[in-house]
Amino acid sequence: MALDDHLVNPQALRSLYGEGLPDALAGVRIRSVNLNWRGPTVRLRVDLPGFPRTPPAEWGDVDTVQCQLEFLAVEPIAVAEWAPPVLGDVRMVPVGDDGLRRMRVEVLGRGVDLRFECYERATVRHVSAFRRGSGGDDGGPHRFVGKVDSRLHTFLPATDERTFYEH
Repeated sequence: MALDDHLVNPQALRSLYGEGLPDALAGVRIRSVNLNWRGPTVRLRVDLPGFPRTPPAEWGDVDTVQCQLEFLAVEPIAVAEWAPPVLGDVRMVPVGDDGLRRMRVEVLGRGVDLRFECYERATVRHVSAFRRGSGGDDGGPHRFVGKVDSRLHTFLPATDERTFYEH
């Protein structure tokens, strides 16, 4: 299945990438993992592979697109490793044939081993673009796609900013 088949709102990325939307999340930088008991929910902040062929002109000098992927109704969950910086694959596979709409998610790679089951589709949130630093960091200015995000943020908020990381 293509990446957009696993998303509630593929138009959030489709508007940027068009037909060039990556098919999979392979070899991506996983920036953060947020676990929340409400839902229960898992949010991954990832740098997407590839870059849009025709990015918005107002983005200026950027080279990386980043977003959060939100997974709902998570259970069970297993975290065996989290040692950033992390490069890995995010695999999403539909499971179950008993009428439940679920998927298995595996986030595996150098420095990460996270596995869980959740609702059948993920939600894309907080899409932004930025210029990656020489060490791969994302601490510089971000150009957010969403109207609310672009008015509130020019940089990534601190990790305790609940409205950004928890919703």
